[in-house]
Amino acid sequence: MKINYVLLPLLLIPFLGFNQKLDKNKEYQLACFGFYNLENLFDTISDPDTNKILQDDFTPLGSKKWNSRKYYLKLNNMSEVISQLGVSSASPDGVTMLGVCEIENKAVLLDLASNEKIKSRNYQIVHHEGPDRRGIDCALLYNPKYFKLESSKSFKLKMPNDTNFRSRDQLLVTGRFMGERMHFMVFHWPSRRGGEKKSRPKRIQAAILARAITDSIRAVEKDAKIILMGDLNDDPVSASVKDFIKAERDIENLNQDNFYNCMFEKYKKGIGSLAYRDNWNLFDQFIVTPSLTTTTSDYKSFKFFSSTVYNKSFLKNKEGNFAGYPFRSYVGSTFMGGYSDHFPVYIYLVRENIK
Repeated sequence: MKINYVLLPLLLIPFLGFNQKLDKNKEYQLACFGFYNLENLFDTISDPDTNKILQDDFTPLGSKKWNSRKYYLKLNNMSEVISQLGVSSASPDGVTMLGVCEIENKAVLLDLASNEKIKSRNYQIVHHEGPDRRGIDCALLYNPKYFKLESSKSFKLKMPNDTNFRSRDQLLVTGRFMGERMHFMVFHWPSRRGGEKKSRPKRIQAAILARAITDSIRAVEKDAKIILMGDLNDDPVSASVKDFIKAERDIENLNQDNFYNCMFEKYKKGIGSLAYRDNWNLFDQFIVTPSLTTTTSDYKSFKFFSSTVYNKSFLKNKEGNFAGYPFRSYVGSTFMGGYSDHFPVYIYLVRENIK
């Protein structure tokens, strides 16, 4: 597979808002990875394997009167956002890898990827049907121009002493990104339904599973390059992320036992990816292994460079009690025609140009 690498001209660095110092005598390659909670991207067909309440909601005769017109508007809205993520003169193809959650099945992703706004990227789909009671899954879209898939696997999240527990699987995808072997994990951890404290053990169990998966990879590949992304339903300071994933806020403090949380600086500044009762949370996160970070100007292989919460004005409510909140598809059973209740997030990795 021939890959056309993207160069990062030095004159674009101020425009992109990067703050690391790069060598003015070198050229760099830029890679963009994104994550987006698509908020209940269901088709209009009743699925006997899906929770009946949501079946009744997301069908033409359901409480939301979910029909083809609304479905294709939703697809158009989602593809419009995806088409803009990470796009610049230095990154004309935008997000090369996109983790998503709250999707019903592979069919809705095929419809999304075929939308005219992103069709030219030829996104390929990695999806495994999971056991979640709401009938929603995680998935990964990738641009085959940059990524060569080697394998994928889903891991079931189980709760001790609760055989009836059902949640989203954790997705692991392995391959070569622009020649470098990388592992990508996509999450949608259990929600805070019933209260943060009561539901906390479920997310801690999700973190334990995620950490077990990454540790098993690193036992075989000591310096494995692993990118974790997803809607964690917890903030960077939450126990699941900080104490069980062991995701640090400072690159300088990393060792081989912990990871780097790419979103912590945004969280410290009060930037969130969703809002609830006038409080902002940053549930949508990227976490990387130390092998993808640097405290120097060594970019001979891909290293983390910057993170963004994509919160442009068109993705926000313009007025009312929820002005500034994400402009979503539904509020209750009222169709708003918006996007999602989460803002998407993305990161840039950079390396020296391989000639």
